[in-house]
Amino acid sequence: MNSSPSPRRTELLAAGAATVTVLLWASAFVSIRSAGQAYAPGALALGRLLAGALVLGVICLIRREGLPGRAAWPGIVISGLLWFGLYMVVLNWGEQKVDAGTAALVVNIGPLIMALLAGWLLKEGLPSRLLAGMAVSFLGAAVVGLSMSGEGSASVLGVLLCLLAAFAYAGGVVAQKPALRHGSALQVTTYGCVIGAVACLPFAGQLVSDARDAPLSATLNMLYLGVFPTALAFTTWAFALARTTAGRMGATTYAVPALVVLMSWVALDEVPGWITLVGGLVCLAGVAVSRSGPRAGANTVTVGTADTADTADTAGTATAAVPATAVGATPEPPRLQPCPEPQSENS
Repeated sequence: MNSSPSPRRTELLAAGAATVTVLLWASAFVSIRSAGQAYAPGALALGRLLAGALVLGVICLIRREGLPGRAAWPGIVISGLLWFGLYMVVLNWGEQKVDAGTAALVVNIGPLIMALLAGWLLKEGLPSRLLAGMAVSFLGAAVVGLSMSGEGSASVLGVLLCLLAAFAYAGGVVAQKPALRHGSALQVTTYGCVIGAVACLPFAGQLVSDARDAPLSATLNMLYLGVFPTALAFTTWAFALARTTAGRMGATTYAVPALVVLMSWVALDEVPGWITLVGGLVCLAGVAVSRSGPRAGANTVTVGTADTADTADTAGTATAAVPATAVGATPEPPRLQPCPEPQSENS
């Protein structure tokens, strides 16, 4: 008797996991903005990663998870360095220069960068709609940058740092998705987090110093970032992406920038200016352009088991704002759909 879950049940589980991820990654932008007032970018990243790695390590022990397959390690190492390490440091730095909503809007072009990288590195091709969407999104990012120029060079630097975060996030996701073919979502997330933490160890002295002087609220925000937007949200994202297509996952992340603007308005009393919001909407429009129209040649994917997910998009996705992850065996390399995807923390 076949005990595997039905496609419908698998789809619902993936949708639920994606929803959890989107909410937690949106909250991460707000927590970073708050904790960043007391913690330097590198120190905040290290504290977050250490907390996340500890929680994930305990879960692995309880579940008796072994090591992922040898073939998973190249992707784990690259995603650990880019997504868990570099992304978190530069995003923290960027959010010290611009508000949380602006950061989320700029990082939102990450999914398009993923598609470009997959087209180049995985030989998936570069559809004209993808290139058009990329051009529109970068126009939006330029509008955001110009809108911040009146607030000084620090704000422009913040926009550039958020762009760098988007590239790091995209590269990490493209590397992580193939790794999930040889390890579980929990394994790949745990060891990626550990590698990111090791890469951030040079900030250990600064973390100790900042923790000594930081108010309790800032330290609690740092721990929250490690436990929820990192340990929980990165795992639920990997779980969801392994069970559905990157296109569907990308669609779920469109809500992140709007949620971030709303949360930062309520919690931090800050909202991007209207020109900045227009630029952010243009960024989102670019993502929509890349996803529009027929998708000739795309693989048909039946939502179901992890084996089915192997034939999904290799680009992975994260927030049509932030930050992503996924799984497979060795069938024909998955085909990229011109679409997006923690914007994450990701966020």
